[in-house]
Amino acid sequence: MSRGFSRVVLVGNLGRDPEMRYSQNGNPITNFSLAVGRRRRGPDGTYQDETDWFRVTLFRFNAENAAEWLKKGSRVLVEGQLQIRMYTGNDGVERTSVDVLADSFLNLTPRDDPGDGSYRAPAGAGRQEQGRQSGAQPRPAPQPREDDFDDLDDVPF
Repeated sequence: MSRGFSRVVLVGNLGRDPEMRYSQNGNPITNFSLAVGRRRRGPDGTYQDETDWFRVTLFRFNAENAAEWLKKGSRVLVEGQLQIRMYTGNDGVERTSVDVLADSFLNLTPRDDPGDGSYRAPAGAGRQEQGRQSGAQPRPAPQPREDDFDDLDDVPF
């Protein structure tokens, strides 16, 4: 029997605050639900929003960080392995759960995001202006050199 490989990268928003617990060995485990939205064109030509829900599980160091830094509504990138489970609910209906055993996550929510969908400029954003007034000059962005693009024909895509 050959072994398969499943890998998934998801970007979405937390549907609830992360919940951390500990295994019998004392290792932290954090779970949260992740809503991944997409827009598709319906049969009548109008766009419809759809949402898929995933249950995400993080372990050890990542679990502690997620519990500390994420909250309901946070935008996050999660990378890990898919696990699909079938179960029977309390109402007797058979259901499917799509879980992600995450290896890593990246919080995409700005640190000063109030959580209501709006965005405030980070504290100290006005420092750039203050620095210019004190005589400090911003460092120019590096410019690409022509030879940086010579090997583009060798790119395999």
